Amino acid sequence: MNASPNPARGRHGMATAPNALASQSAMAVLREGGNAVEAMIAAAATIAVVYPHMNSIGGDGFWLIARPGEAPRGLEGCGAAAGAASIDSYRERNLSAIPFRGGAAANTVAGTISAWDAAHAYSRDALGGRLPLSRLLQDAIDYARDGIPVTRSQSLGTAAKQDELAAIAGFADTFLPNGAAPPTGSLFRQPRLADTLEHLTRAGLADYYQGALAESIAQDLAKLDSPLMLADLQRHRAEWKTPLALKHSLGTVYNMPPPTQGLVSLLILGQLDRLLDAGMDPVGPAFVHACVEATKLAFAIRDREVTDPGYMSVVPQDLLAPDALDRMAAGVDRDRAAPWGKGLGPADTVWMGVIDGNGVAVSFIQSIYHEFGSGLVLPASGINWQNRGCSFSLDPQSRNPLTPFRKPFHTLNPALARFDDGRTLVYGNMGGDGQPQSQSAVFSRIAMFGMNPQEAISAPRWLLGRTWGQSSDSLKLEARFPQETVAALRAMGHEVDVMAPMDETMGHAGAIIRHANGLLEGASDPRSDGAAAGW
Repeated sequence: MNASPNPARGRHGMATAPNALASQSAMAVLREGGNAVEAMIAAAATIAVVYPHMNSIGGDGFWLIARPGEAPRGLEGCGAAAGAASIDSYRERNLSAIPFRGGAAANTVAGTISAWDAAHAYSRDALGGRLPLSRLLQDAIDYARDGIPVTRSQSLGTAAKQDELAAIAGFADTFLPNGAAPPTGSLFRQPRLADTLEHLTRAGLADYYQGALAESIAQDLAKLDSPLMLADLQRHRAEWKTPLALKHSLGTVYNMPPPTQGLVSLLILGQLDRLLDAGMDPVGPAFVHACVEATKLAFAIRDREVTDPGYMSVVPQDLLAPDALDRMAAGVDRDRAAPWGKGLGPADTVWMGVIDGNGVAVSFIQSIYHEFGSGLVLPASGINWQNRGCSFSLDPQSRNPLTPFRKPFHTLNPALARFDDGRTLVYGNMGGDGQPQSQSAVFSRIAMFGMNPQEAISAPRWLLGRTWGQSSDSLKLEARFPQETVAALRAMGHEVDVMAPMDETMGHAGAIIRHANGLLEGASDPRSDGAAAGW
């Protein structure tokens, strides 16, 4: 490995995001006396504008918030299926599966704005937050109205999906100015979205579900063949959740409960706590093999058990008991790759983190599922609606059958750890099946191998299965892995594909550490357009 990349360092606050403009929005709020929750609302609004291929206010969001001296809390902004969305209703459309795009794919309520609203109330009531929505959404409104510089990621992502999405209602008018993907560095404007965000600062975020904006959204969705109705928006609420907790040899790791795959991330780390040795090479075959094999076992539990918690037959926290993890880890063959089927497919997400000077830490993730979600852009509001509901099945015997008011399975899972030595870590990653895998790499390299967060994120990563832009289920390794590692993994029976040296397929990771003395270290992913900003 080369010399360690340096993390951003600070003392009063730190923010990281996969687009630098979002990090700066969060940092500006912190410097004005805002807390980490307020800063994250600002970052969430900005990222929805400046990284439009990755997320939108028409998607879902999840929060982990940790305040010193208190147990971490989770906040779920996850929308349920429409009341009119049933297996029979899709069969009547002569569909054998839920489409990935179009009105039939837009079958779940978008929940992220409800979570912004609940988080803002928590900030005010518990943290003494004082900044109004007009300030927190100011950057996003300006970027939407006056334009953002198009990133290479947006330009390439739009071009890659242009043929698939150009005929979807609203997509071309919004995302293909002049009939083509906007070139890198050009200005991209979203005036209808600017008006919508400005309206929310006046009417309040609840208006998205209860007021004039809700009526506009429902009317447009109905015209675009979505089963969602005004009543579905009106019944939606964000929910506070108790995070899942993994007791690790170095501390406690937290993640969101189902319907997210937070359990998967913790199951992997619980196994690795039993499988990894301090002397392992963090880019060596033994380390990668252990992580991959632990992933296969965790995915097997995910695919068998994880769904809307109202329909689960097991208690997720029970699967994190020490004896259960002992049995899982014992099932890993340290020398041979176990058989591997297939993953769940691509997903499109942003993860962001903020820690303020008082030690309040936020791990946040926001998504529209596939790139550009359903592809629909609502004509009045300019909202790009998610397609999270295409993860439902039309097989009534499946683990996640389409059912009215059921919550869809979510790949989203923001992570947070509290170490016994007094450190707090927020970290996460985008990318479907890749999320828990990159979390295992980043966490292990920081916690067990002593890397700083930037070194851990910049180091070469792997991906078993599929993530956004990929359909192969092989084990993918970045080309910066030593050839000896690649050869050894193939000899163990892994089907290995070697990717680019710094490949966006691996997703966009981020991390912030708060040390016991208050020092903050932050990192962003060089595979993204992001930055870690410290003060």
